[in-house]
Amino acid sequence: MFTGIVTDIGRVRSVRETNRDRRYEVETVWDTATIDLGASISHAGCCLTVTEKGEGWFAVEVSGETLSKTKLGDWTENTRVNLERAAKLGDELGGHIVSGHVDGLGEVVSITPEGGSHRIVIEAPAPLHRFIAPKGSITVDGVSLTVNGVHERRFDVNIIPHTWDATTLGGLKVGEKVNLEIDMLARYLARWQETA
Repeated sequence: MFTGIVTDIGRVRSVRETNRDRRYEVETVWDTATIDLGASISHAGCCLTVTEKGEGWFAVEVSGETLSKTKLGDWTENTRVNLERAAKLGDELGGHIVSGHVDGLGEVVSITPEGGSHRIVIEAPAPLHRFIAPKGSITVDGVSLTVNGVHERRFDVNIIPHTWDATTLGGLKVGEKVNLEIDMLARYLARWQETA
């Protein structure tokens, strides 16, 4: 369980194919002595398990399923990655409840400066767009954001200067893919309506 509040921008230091999966080593400023093997860490919104670690880095293995459904398959050496450690009981819930399960890939349609902030328009895949509502929550590359507006399959978010600088969102380009996780409440309400 996560909150969508990024606490480090890691850097992929190596990529290696294994017999089963793909292995990434990620550099971090965190004290890796405090990270347990088997710990869950959000990588651009995707929950991955720590399988090995050393001073200033840790490794994760990513399945073919995850590579095909997220932007993680595009990662190369030096890719910058939004990181968040799993929430602990008693932690401040600064964003919203995030599972770390990517629901789909969106595409950046436009990025427009507005004062000191930036408005990003993203097109969501169908049928995921049905679960995105104005003033609702959404996770974009692991960052908890408020949806400003929705028009058909497109939605927009406003990125304040702190978030622009403290996450990888400031480096997004038009046409780039982003990991999306819809609000958990929207997911369960939609399922309840389907079965009611």
